[in-house]
Amino acid sequence: MKIKWRAGLVLLCACIAARAQDGEFQVGLPLGTTNEAGERVVLSSKVRVYGSFRFTESCTFDPARNLILAMNAGVPREQRENDGYVSLIHPDGSVHTSKWIGATRDGLYLDHPLGSAIRNGVLYTVDGTVLRSFDLASGQPLESIEVPGSTFLNGIGVAEDGTAYISNTRPPETLYRVTPEGETSVLVQGAPLAAPNGVAIDNDGNVVVVNIGNSDVLTFSPQGELLMTERAAESGSDGLVILPDGTKYVSSVRYGSVSRIRPGEDAEVIAEGIPSAASMCYDSVQHQLVIPMNPNDALAFVPLDT
Repeated sequence: MKIKWRAGLVLLCACIAARAQDGEFQVGLPLGTTNEAGERVVLSSKVRVYGSFRFTESCTFDPARNLILAMNAGVPREQRENDGYVSLIHPDGSVHTSKWIGATRDGLYLDHPLGSAIRNGVLYTVDGTVLRSFDLASGQPLESIEVPGSTFLNGIGVAEDGTAYISNTRPPETLYRVTPEGETSVLVQGAPLAAPNGVAIDNDGNVVVVNIGNSDVLTFSPQGELLMTERAAESGSDGLVILPDGTKYVSSVRYGSVSRIRPGEDAEVIAEGIPSAASMCYDSVQHQLVIPMNPNDALAFVPLDT
């Protein structure tokens, strides 16, 4: 009886996933309503709405539109599979579009997006054991690439040529490389990785990874050679931002602090007391860090010194 029930559940999940690809993909519209005359009316400019988050793990910033893209897991998959979505948020934290990607499930499968990155007009995110990509302008899904051997893909950084470097936080602790052609390989596995999380590409094209398991900030060459080890002020690292001048910012999801590491200097705490400070992004227009707060369903904003 139990075997039949499990088989039925697998079949049901497969049917849900198939139906998600049946309809025509559509993105959501900016906040607004339909008036009595049947016309769509956008939100008045003097009105501010906040929220639209459901377990936001990461964000990334689109300077062309001056908008933050917040990756939301939606409700737990035990309640409903395929409920992930992307919100568009103004730099002051107010809502532009509640559900941009994820307005409908037609043509979309996005279950539990974690780390995210933008490169060359493409939005990338990791979802379970899959790397997904979307057209940044239209939100249209592009590719879904399964990463063999992965167990929990988490952070992602994308190089100029479109190669994605992805951390696998749970055993086997791994840094994967996925080429633009979809070829996957192991770049680093095991020590010095210790529950690797946030990933970013530095100004020299090297791959920088932070660990949850310790305070190490590891810089690898694109060939996997360890070039440098720095340390955040506290362990439990999640988010990683690298500025054009080489300054690194690291958020601790366990201890709620943000470390700043200037080139050649020790780390210093610039903000603290941020619950579940996760995979942050850098708003290059307003010069601020934007930090998702996971189960708190919120974003924190940290202005940076000029």
